[in-house]
Amino acid sequence: MTPENAVPPLIRRLGRIDYTTTFERMRAFTDARDDDTPDEIWLLEHPPVFTQGQAGKPEHLLMPGDIPVVQSDRGGQVTYHGPGQLVVYFLIDLKRRGYGIRSLVTHIEQSMVALLADYGIRAYADPEAPGVYVDDAGGRRMKIGSLGLRVRHARTYHGLSLNVAMDLEPFSRINPCGYQGLRMTQLADLGGPASVEAAGEALLRHLLVHLGYDAVHTHD
Repeated sequence: MTPENAVPPLIRRLGRIDYTTTFERMRAFTDARDDDTPDEIWLLEHPPVFTQGQAGKPEHLLMPGDIPVVQSDRGGQVTYHGPGQLVVYFLIDLKRRGYGIRSLVTHIEQSMVALLADYGIRAYADPEAPGVYVDDAGGRRMKIGSLGLRVRHARTYHGLSLNVAMDLEPFSRINPCGYQGLRMTQLADLGGPASVEAAGEALLRHLLVHLGYDAVHTHD
């Protein structure tokens, strides 16, 4: 690893923050950064919101009710964010890191799979459907982690969401990630922690290893 691409990322723990505000901050950061700007990783939660991906189809939004729907510019279809779900956003210079988007996605998915293994949960990724999945006792797939990124000028924003201990009901109001009947699950229901903060810190350790960062600079 060269000194240039070994520059540690800045870690921001933002707590619970509005989706639109965060979205605007990510785009502004990406537009303003230059070749010397350190990467950043943001850990946070959102109040209840449905977000529609750039190519999202309206038929996958079934009955949003009182939960707002926000048009995003990430990849993928519609998903739900809410309290009790860990969200991690990746503001990464792909060229400097030497990654393509597919390799970055793989590293992120592997980090989530490794975290779940720490809690004795067997999880896996699917190259045809980005995200992380577990199977129930009958072998039926359930999704626990979702992923959607945007790349502008070889720099990423958006990221992952991992269900920790949340109300999963709003997922029934959509076809999650565009898949009709896809069931969702969460860490707390599978023997993992119910704390978003604890899950975030544990996942961060895996992310830093899988993404090849040697050190971090923390800013809460």
